Formats: sequence, C-alpha cells, structure tokens
Amino acid sequence: MLEVRPLDTERCYRAVASRDARFDGVFITAVRTTGIYCRPSCPATTPRLRNVEFFTTAAAAQQNGYRACRRCLPDAVPGSPDWNSRSDLAARAMRLIADGVVERTGVAGLAARLGYSERHLTRIVTAELGAGPLALARAHRAHTARLLIETTPMAMADIAFAAGFASVRQFNDTVREVYAVTPSVLRRESARRGTTPVAGTLSLRLPHRQPFDAAGLLAHFAGRALDGLESVVDGVYRRTLRLPHGPGTVALHLGDHTPGHVRADLRLAEPRDLGPAVARLRRLLDLDADPIAVDTVLAEDPALAAAVAVVPGIRLPGAADGLEIAVKALLGQQVSVGAARTTGARLVARLGEAVPLDLTDTEVGGAADASPALLFPSAASLAEAEIPGPARRAAAVRGLAAAVADGSLVLDAGRDPAGLRTDLEALPGVGPWTAGYVAMRLLGDPDEPLVSDLAVRRGAAALGLGTGGRTTDPAALADHALAWRPWRSYAAQHLWRHA
Repeated sequence: MLEVRPLDTERCYRAVASRDARFDGVFITAVRTTGIYCRPSCPATTPRLRNVEFFTTAAAAQQNGYRACRRCLPDAVPGSPDWNSRSDLAARAMRLIADGVVERTGVAGLAARLGYSERHLTRIVTAELGAGPLALARAHRAHTARLLIETTPMAMADIAFAAGFASVRQFNDTVREVYAVTPSVLRRESARRGTTPVAGTLSLRLPHRQPFDAAGLLAHFAGRALDGLESVVDGVYRRTLRLPHGPGTVALHLGDHTPGHVRADLRLAEPRDLGPAVARLRRLLDLDADPIAVDTVLAEDPALAAAVAVVPGIRLPGAADGLEIAVKALLGQQVSVGAARTTGARLVARLGEAVPLDLTDTEVGGAADASPALLFPSAASLAEAEIPGPARRAAAVRGLAAAVADGSLVLDAGRDPAGLRTDLEALPGVGPWTAGYVAMRLLGDPDEPLVSDLAVRRGAAALGLGTGGRTTDPAALADHALAWRPWRSYAAQHLWRHA
C-alpha cells in the first residue's frame, strides 16, 4: 500500500532513490540546494537525504518557496489516493478545491459547503496538508493555467481569467513563481515537445497508476449509456458535461488506451470550466486510485485471487454529475440495466437541454447517436416531470430532484459518505442499496460492500462464497467481506463481473 501519511522521511527517500512512479502524486520531493520540487520518479540525479524535505501537496512546497521542476512536471501526475479513501474534512476540502469551489465562491463558500467556519477549516487543512485553502487553490489555478497554455492557442490574458486569476499580473507572477519562467516560455517549451494547441478542442493526457482496467470501464459505460447523453463508439466514450459556467463535451479514448494515461478531448463553452472538468473526469475514471494496494488486499482471499489475477487494476466507475447518478440508481432499482437505460434515455430525450453545435463531435463514424448533444435534465425539470414507470418510483425520482432543486440535498464530491447515505435514505423511496450505490459512484467511496445487491450475491456464489446455491446469504457475505476492507467497493466490482 502506498500510504505514507504522516510522511516518513526514510520511506519517502527510498521511493525517490528508486524512482518509484507509484508514489507520484502521493508526496512531493523538495530539494533545498536547487529550490525545486519534483515528483518521486524524477529522472534527475538523486539528491542527498540531508538536502531534501517532503510535502503532502505541491501547494505546501510552493508555500515554502520551492518552484516546480520543468523536467518531470510534478503537477502532471495522478492525484493522491488519500482524497478518495479518506472522508475527513481535509480530503473533502481537497475534492471541492479541485472542482473549483474556491475560484467560484471563495474560502467562505468552501467553508459553508463543508459546514465549518473559515478559521476552523483553514486550521485543519493547514495542519493536515501543509497549506491552507487559498494556497491549495492557487496551486490548482497554476496547474489549470499550464494546461491552457500548453493545449490551447488562447491569448495569455484570456487564460489568466479562465484559470481563475483576478488579474493578468497575478497570473504572470504566479506562473513565474511556480515554474520559474514566463507563460510565453512555457508555451514555447510545450511546442518543442510536440504539443500543438488546436482551437476549439483541448486534448489532454490524464495520468494514472498502473495497472489500469480500461476495458472494464469501457464495458461499464457501454452497457449503461443513455442515448443523447452518452455513447461508446470504436472504443471511445463520449458524453456531455454540465459544468459550473456552461456545458461541455468529452471524448475519452479507452479502447486504444496508452499505458500511464487516458487521452481526453474536451470542448468547453467556458474555458473557466477546465479545472472542474478535469477533476470530474478523474473521478469518473477513478484515475487517482492505488491499484497495487487494492489488488494486494483482495488477492489475499483465495475466492478472489483468480479474479484479481485476470483483471488487475480494476476501477470504480464514478459519476460526472451527482443528480444524474442518483436518478440512474433510482431508475435501476429492482429492474434490469437495460430497462433502466431505456427509461433514462426517454427522460434525456424529453427534458435534456441541447448543447451548442460547436461542442459536438461531427466526425464520428456517421453514427446518428455517436455525438451526444443533450445534457442530463436539470433538477427543476425532473421535479415537475412525468416519469415513466411505476408510480412509487416516479414519486421517488421527483422527490429527490425537488430536494436537489431547493438545496436541501447536496450531491457533490465534498460530501461525507455516511452523511450522504443518511440524507438519501431520509427521502421517500430511497433505500440503503440506492444510498450506498450513489456514495460509491459519486464519492468514490472505496469501502461500500453492497452485500444486499442481488448481482453481487450471485457473483459471490459463482466464486464459491456460499452454500452452493445461486446466491450468497447477505449476512454471510457481509461477514466474509470484512477481510476485504477498506476495498469492499472494488471487491463488488469483481463480483458483479462473475454474476
């Protein structure tokens, strides 16, 4: 397991000395003699132990006067798996900062979303991460600015405001402080590496740790794609995105996946949404997971060992939108995936908002449904809509949507899993299975057992976890699943495949 919190100097240094890429994103290496911070796998000569110090975040290194290495680009790494596996205040704050909450509402808005005072939030986050919310947001803005500089032909002034800076001067000063060069030099260096900005489309490489089950993610999305909103064609998952400042579309190239990263082609109505879009895509594909830690624990169970060997690096398919995944979960209660998909597609066709034509992909194999062009319906429209299917389920969907519309239910990455489950189960028609499923998909909760799920129980029986029947008893499965902690959600993915 990659866990090194609190940071152990000797363990961190051994990772640096061996250039272990598994630790990229888990901690930052800062070299006192050069004033530069790097990822652990940086190919530069290993510094002496007495000359290095280690930080949990890039923001903490920047706050201590270090600048980013332009050779290893330490911000272009997978995020720490801590932010998915932890549900404490610091982890929840990090997820919302990555989603751009500070840029939109300030630290006061972030604190309000988390239910704490600014002072208490700043104190806890600084103690845990070595930098406060403002410094963490500043590092996030710098990373977004670098992506826009390198992947778009936008003017620098436009990039400054799109990345969330208050002025061009602040943008220039931050880029120089973090990367030790001006924005124009960053763009020239990017051009020399062969990156040519193209107007209209941002082509990004989203890094992850190996192994990575790209085929499993692609199959999951293909089986559940709602026409008009999503499609899977020739190994590419396309979908629309409802983002803070406007719509967007993305094409995720999972079929021709290159080890180490996923290619994402983004089109945004508002460049300010780049940071939130990247954060949501990373959660959607579970790109910050620690697959070695997961596989090591699950493979210790003889019943799962063969499944883990066949599918190493299994991921938790996430959610691009909280309301969307919650409604999909409600529609899927006690019906087949195909039936739920049909009902969801009808809602999208009737209530979905069209995205601008210039955001759609018009060069996709001529397939009529290949280029999604509709956003998932808004909470307000669903709250008043006629929902196909049983009356009780329709009322549950409308009730959930109404709660989201009036603000009494918040569905975002900053929620605590236990609190989210409690709020969901308080709604009529929402049971424990739905609440747990939403927590797993929306928050990336790695330890949701879902032992009441029929397919999970069938998969367990198929792997010999039971008394020889078609399904495993929920209580017996719950007891057995204790050995899979804290990765029971990943075990459920394996069981689903064997159902």
